Parts: sequence; C-alpha cells; structure tokens
Amino acid sequence: FAKGKLNAALVEKAKQHLTAKGYDIRETKVQDGYDIDEEIGKHQWADVILLQTPCNWFEIPWTFKKYMDEVWTAGMDGRLCKGDGRTRSDPTKLYGSGGTLNSKYMISLTFNAPAESFNDAAQFFDGKSVDDLMFPIHLNFKFFGMGPMETFAIFDVMKNAQIDKDFERFDQHLETHFPATAEKGDEL
Repeated sequence: FAKGKLNAALVEKAKQHLTAKGYDIRETKVQDGYDIDEEIGKHQWADVILLQTPCNWFEIPWTFKKYMDEVWTAGMDGRLCKGDGRTRSDPTKLYGSGGTLNSKYMISLTFNAPAESFNDAAQFFDGKSVDDLMFPIHLNFKFFGMGPMETFAIFDVMKNAQIDKDFERFDQHLETHFPATAEKGDEL
C-alpha cells in the first residue's frame, strides 16, 4: 500500500495556498495523536474543515474513524451539537438538527479506483458517485451543522497516476473555493 506521501503533499499544497491567501490554519495529523478537547476547539474555531484522506476499502481509514468516535462523540456535550436536535419535550424537531458549528467542510480524497469506475452503472460502483460513497462522512459533518463544499478526488493513484495534472486540478479547486479575498486574520 501507499505510504501516504501523496496525501501529505496535498496537505502541504493546501497549507501553502491558504496561507498565501491570508487564511489562518490549524492542522491535525490524526496518525500523530491528538488532544480531544483541543480538537473540539479547532472545530469550533474553523470556518472550514478540510479533510484530506485516502479512501481505504471504500471508506475513510480506521484512524480517522477512531478520531470521529473520540472527538465527535465528546463534542456531543453541546460544544459541537446539542444531541440529535430533538428533545423529550419536543420530539417533533428534526433528527440531526442539533449541530452548533454553522461552518463548512471540504473532503479531498485519493483513490486507487479509476475515475471511470464512478458514475457509470456498468462499472464497479454501480453508477454511484464519490459523494455517494462518502455519504456517511457527509452526514457526520451535517450532524454538526456543517455545509459541504465541492469534493475533490484524485483517482487511479496506484496504477495510472497523473500527479502533475492532479496537482494542477487541486490548485484550481483551491483557487475556486478559497479565492484571494481573505483579509488577514480570516479563519480557516
């Protein structure tokens, strides 16, 4: 399996782009460990969460799932959401409406699967898109009151990598969603 160099390079590209545009950033490398309360604070602080991850076995790596279980569950104490949004006194409130973040998120993924395997009913994913595959992650962010930005994906990284073109696409994706309009001190 890959050693994570591509995902690390994408993180560095994003950091360079965003700091050059005047955004303040805070980074977590899940595999290096983290403090749960500090991570909840980062979520509360951020206007946008950028999740850069490989897709392993058609979902996020287990290390990020562990992060979600630890950090996001701890944040259900009112810091990231007020339960599921419903109350015993008013069970008619919509499930999943308790999120407190009112921010955005962007998912950036790397796949061994080729792009052609998505959005085509004759291919492996039965016509499903990348966002369909990542639907549970989208729901988790939504649960905390976060709205989606356009997902970015790099495909076929093991057998037919086109890294230079993918880096150009990533730069353009960042430029589209994080323009040079940030004032010094805007948060990301």
